[in-house]
Amino acid sequence: MSRHRLVVPLCAFALLLASVTAQTQAGAPVEEIRKELLRLPYYGVFDFLAFGYDKGTVMLMGYAYSPNLKKSAERAVKRAAKVDQVIDNVEELPASLNDDELRWTAYYKIYGDPSLSRYAPGGGMAVGHLRAFNGPFMPMGAGPFMAYEAAGDYAIHIVVKGGRITLLGVVDSEGDKTLAGMRTREVEGAFAVDNQLVVRKPTESAKR
Repeated sequence: MSRHRLVVPLCAFALLLASVTAQTQAGAPVEEIRKELLRLPYYGVFDFLAFGYDKGTVMLMGYAYSPNLKKSAERAVKRAAKVDQVIDNVEELPASLNDDELRWTAYYKIYGDPSLSRYAPGGGMAVGHLRAFNGPFMPMGAGPFMAYEAAGDYAIHIVVKGGRITLLGVVDSEGDKTLAGMRTREVEGAFAVDNQLVVRKPTESAKR
């Protein structure tokens, strides 16, 4: 199996990021882009995709574990209306048997936990595709995806590279975020755990 992911924001794209929220409010095709990404058949829990939109240009970011996901995501985004150009900065993760073992161990630690199992698709709370805070995905300048929109059917995405595990997604409480981090730190052989899960605003949770 192949694996892939990581992304370093470009300084030249800073102005685009600043306008993401305004473009969303102005009717930019953010939801259509997200739907196209969610239709990708091999986009799963070990991948993570995020994007920014500005005047016909999409900055695509994230981590691709699944084979061909990077190019498939680029093609999918180009199908959305009002998209003229795609800058594809999705990182393809290198193949690693050790990282594969960490991925699956972390998966069962998290989604096998009685309190967190409800976040799995079919568990009643597949909320990973929702935007946190009614806007940009990462709050308060946290993480490499600050000001980007997120797309994913899993509430908690598990990204592994070189023995390091990153959690990305949206949960309902600080307690769930802390618990997910604790379960991930129980994975033997992991060099580090970076818990970048976002906690949804109470008002957004109340809408469900």
